[in-house]
Amino acid sequence: MTVIESVHEDHGATFGGRGGRRVPVEYGRPNRTHRAVRNVVGVTEMPYGVVVVTGDDRVDYVDNAVSNDVPSTDGEGVYALLLDPQGGIETDIYVYNANDRLLLFTPPGRAEPLAADWSEKVFIEDVEISVATDEFGVFGVHGPKATEKIASVLNGAASPDEQLSFVRGSMGDEGVTVVRTDGLAGEEGFEVVCAAADAADVFDTLVNHGLNAAPFGLHTWEALTLEAGTPLFDTELEGRIPNVVGIRNALDFDKGCYVGQEVVSRVENRGRPSKRLVGLRPDAVPDAGAAVFAGDEAVGEVTRAVESPMLDEPIAFGLVDFDAPADGLTVRVDGEEVTAQRTALPFVEGSDRSARLPTY
Repeated sequence: MTVIESVHEDHGATFGGRGGRRVPVEYGRPNRTHRAVRNVVGVTEMPYGVVVVTGDDRVDYVDNAVSNDVPSTDGEGVYALLLDPQGGIETDIYVYNANDRLLLFTPPGRAEPLAADWSEKVFIEDVEISVATDEFGVFGVHGPKATEKIASVLNGAASPDEQLSFVRGSMGDEGVTVVRTDGLAGEEGFEVVCAAADAADVFDTLVNHGLNAAPFGLHTWEALTLEAGTPLFDTELEGRIPNVVGIRNALDFDKGCYVGQEVVSRVENRGRPSKRLVGLRPDAVPDAGAAVFAGDEAVGEVTRAVESPMLDEPIAFGLVDFDAPADGLTVRVDGEEVTAQRTALPFVEGSDRSARLPTY
């Protein structure tokens, strides 16, 4: 569950489930809230799972398991993937070097199995792995005024400039860590990490102090990230090969062997994957899994679709054959085929660009 459920209730939130966690999904008038984030700034609780890795061999141990180089310097982070032997994405992970420990932020429901699996594989390494999800509150701050928002309430440090770098400071009487995010909503973004016991006070500071910010929930996050062209774990990434979904920022092809690397490298060396993730503008909102057609031939499927609050029309991600035509596509909605114009990503240009924008 969220670490501040009663606080979200006081703001009028409704709740849903994600990865076994109860999370706020809406606060009422979601289109208005969405536009508030796009035009000014909003705050959302991020339902991460958290894994802590300590010990002298912590950096080498995690680096040997994931698809990107783990930073060895305090205050730096990286986006990486854990791959299965077939090259499919088991989970995506943000790895932060926090001095004497690594903090790993995973999708909800992924921290426990990850920690259990890695703990079984520790032999002579000086490594300890534990789940610490309930010990932290994490709040995303996104919008063109996000930097101003953070500056208006952060004491003891300036907001970080480099993506996935972080600083330590305070908000009110509570100690916080502030991370510069990688633009997943298509806007300037930060994540504010605090102790779970301080989460209610930090959320109040972010919403009501300094430059005010609108609270928003999971449905708005999913719409913002789709407008920004950001693939998400649950809908686009899970089980798929990174090259297929165009995730370049999570891969370092020059690093040593990690599970699944051989498959990913083989796809890379062939010159192109079998499928790719594209933007679609269908005439109606299809369900996830709806077939994409080129003429009478099925060439892919929709992974996620919403009615875009900024464009006032449906938008969707489609995972389609790599050589599928750019024109003449349709999708199936309620048993009928409707036109789906293929379009460049992102759908909406904001104050930042997503580092996960599919690239081939």
